[in-house]
Amino acid sequence: MLFPFSQRSSAISHPAQFSGIRKAAQSSAAPTRSLILRYPAASVQLVWLVPIPKLSPYRALAERVAQQFSSLSPVEAVALAGSQISPFADESSDIDLYVYVMEDIPLEERVGIAAGSPGAEIGNATWEPGDEWIDVATGSAVDVMYRHIRWIEEQLDRVLVRHEASVGYSTCFWYNVLYSQALFDRQGWFAELQRRAGQPYPAELKQAVIAKNYRLLRDTQSSFLHQIELAVQRNDSVSANHRVAAFLASYFDVLFAVNEMPHPGEKRLLQHAAGLPQLPRGFERDVRAVVAAVGCVDVVARVNKLVDGLEGLVGIRSD
Repeated sequence: MLFPFSQRSSAISHPAQFSGIRKAAQSSAAPTRSLILRYPAASVQLVWLVPIPKLSPYRALAERVAQQFSSLSPVEAVALAGSQISPFADESSDIDLYVYVMEDIPLEERVGIAAGSPGAEIGNATWEPGDEWIDVATGSAVDVMYRHIRWIEEQLDRVLVRHEASVGYSTCFWYNVLYSQALFDRQGWFAELQRRAGQPYPAELKQAVIAKNYRLLRDTQSSFLHQIELAVQRNDSVSANHRVAAFLASYFDVLFAVNEMPHPGEKRLLQHAAGLPQLPRGFERDVRAVVAAVGCVDVVARVNKLVDGLEGLVGIRSD
């Protein structure tokens, strides 16, 4: 809505002065805020009443939990990441919160934050140190992971400074930091960490990821393809499944490195990869064909076809 407060007949030829946004008084109608533009030379003031976006239940829950953690002295920052802030969130997506600490939070204080939640698992260290519970009000799953700030700084240094690759998932921590949303940042430490993470993909890192992972696909005696072949010969479907999963981990590591994009992690990889500028022809079809053939003789030919498609992007011919 647009309301001219006062106006002269002369034309407006001077730039507007933005005087800010202020929240309108609460009423039974949807809350709004006033966006005010003033043209002093023409004695014109324009006001837009802009609706205030309502927080989703997921975001409101994340901010409430982050506020609770912000009162604990060891906590330096709290960030929201994972599927909930990706373009691919759905009703099954949980709330992934990363709590960055200077020192460990006492377990009893962590219990207090999840108090009243059924089936809460506090002190779950299966993957990263963390806690999990179901929020009673929304029914949403909350997954909290704790990271020491020096540890995550080291993970960024590993890829952005030293350019060290892993066997699969080389740049996942970088992606996680880069695309997180800070909900609490006590002294600006997380903002600085994200600033560091915002640099272009280092050429040395790209070369390292490709060098470490591409040859493992089928070019060495211990390659994933060779291990898959042996598993098929033994009729060992469990081993074949394990090796196909490892093959795909390295395959996607190479694919994201070729496109100079950090690796988003193990979930929704086909959806993430669909937006990459460089993809092998028939990429999604061929990946799905490999997964469908696990434990079958056909899986070997399908893995070969998948590597053939990647070969042209990498610029390395297999022997």
